[in-house]
Amino acid sequence: MDERYLTLSGIPIKNCYRPDDTRQLDYARDLADPGNYPFTRGIHRDMYRGRRWTMRQFSGFATAQESNERYRYLLKQGQTGLSVAFDMPTIMGYDSDHPKARSEVGLLGVAIDSLADMEILFSQIPLDEVSTSMTINAPAAVLLAMYIAVGEKQGVASQRLAGTIQNDILKEYIAQNSYIFPPEPSLRIITDILSYCAKEVPRWNTISISGYHIREAGSTAVQELAFTLADGMAYVEAGIARGLAVDDFAPRLSFFFNAHNDLFEEVAKYRAARRIWARVMKEKYGAKDPRSWRLRFHTQTAGCSLTAQQPENNIVRTTVQALAAVLGGTQSLHTNSMDEAWALPGEKAVTIALRTQQILAEESGVAQAADPLGGSYLVEALTDEMERLAQEYFDKIDRLGGVVSAIEKGFFQQEIADASYHYQNRVDKDEYVVVGVNRYQMEENVEIPLLSVGQESVRQQWKRLERVRSERDGQEVRRMLEDLKECAQSDANLMPVILDAVRSFATLGEIMGTLRSVFGEYREPARF
Repeated sequence: MDERYLTLSGIPIKNCYRPDDTRQLDYARDLADPGNYPFTRGIHRDMYRGRRWTMRQFSGFATAQESNERYRYLLKQGQTGLSVAFDMPTIMGYDSDHPKARSEVGLLGVAIDSLADMEILFSQIPLDEVSTSMTINAPAAVLLAMYIAVGEKQGVASQRLAGTIQNDILKEYIAQNSYIFPPEPSLRIITDILSYCAKEVPRWNTISISGYHIREAGSTAVQELAFTLADGMAYVEAGIARGLAVDDFAPRLSFFFNAHNDLFEEVAKYRAARRIWARVMKEKYGAKDPRSWRLRFHTQTAGCSLTAQQPENNIVRTTVQALAAVLGGTQSLHTNSMDEAWALPGEKAVTIALRTQQILAEESGVAQAADPLGGSYLVEALTDEMERLAQEYFDKIDRLGGVVSAIEKGFFQQEIADASYHYQNRVDKDEYVVVGVNRYQMEENVEIPLLSVGQESVRQQWKRLERVRSERDGQEVRRMLEDLKECAQSDANLMPVILDAVRSFATLGEIMGTLRSVFGEYREPARF
């Protein structure tokens, strides 16, 4: 097998594709026009003629004030949606002054300790005029509650809020490892959010089922497709088991995919994902609402593809990846910045990344026709092959007892580790070329202005947290946390109690600490 003519997933590519390669396709059954079941060609009839994809630049660093300034800058530059990156203490449910947190405050995202920080983060940004995505998982209920509370303070009812929380805890056990609680209570919290938002925040996407981090951990495109959709099915089953009607919550599930360098494989991945999800929702779970059949997704270009060597080359990589996402029919898109192999993106680099999307939208012509690669013998054959290989994984996962059982047995983790090892071997052997890394190297002095988070920003965060604690009603906070503990020990929905705690200015660390005391913490079993 000639390694030069394989996709990144290892699928062999022929020299030329012909009608025989797609003879099994039935147009009405397998493709259909855009906007029609099974949505292979897109979920809307007119696609980007009707509405352009939302341009979201994932951003957040240091304090809420500094991140707010970046958000308002990006909105002025034409960004059409916000996407919040949180720092590791926030992701892990610790306040900024916790001993485990103090050296990480604001380094990889914005630090959010309380409602006071969230108010600053969205200062001068009307929440009824923007759609906000928040990449947060284990503490997702708390950050969503803070966002709802900020909306209340702005006079925006929760029914008018639009956006997404990632809230995909299964992916954390599989790939990213920023979990806190064991799987069972984690799924309980997620179904609480599904139930609450179906009634109180109906425009909110309650889970962004994320293949992005699975791919960043080293998976192939096929694994990203299969594992992500398997997680989605597990959430649907958890909601049904909770007693929710599938059509009450499934329309607000969304997905989050990676866009890597292999243009046609990526396009085929998105098309296969839509077809698989439509059929599963309709035929397996009995969804009646067409909105439940439609797979809506956000895309981010591949951070794992960026190189520290010749970083300007990353602009080209990002353009190819963004093109794949648009040709594949994404609903929103983040383009990475050229300097992200070095640091969080600087203002110039993030502006170039945003301009990349705008040039694709305004100058390239790719947004004029829905599914412009539909009918390509290569793309249709790859779409079929992606679907076939994904089904093989679904069958393996079923034989292992489902997603949670497969996680506990280390199946996903081993598959991703093996794929990552194989990819690196291909690079090391020069079978897969990374320009500037294993071929076309140069002697260079990288001169890119890099963003850094100073100690003064950290001190400001600690001072604000101290001020919040001193000015709030401590007795009320203690009562709210006790109510939360009692609720966690029962079967009641946690969201209303968390929202009350947030309104009282209980901190993220206090709320998550209370839940830790009831649910415990997950420790991944050691494997050798």
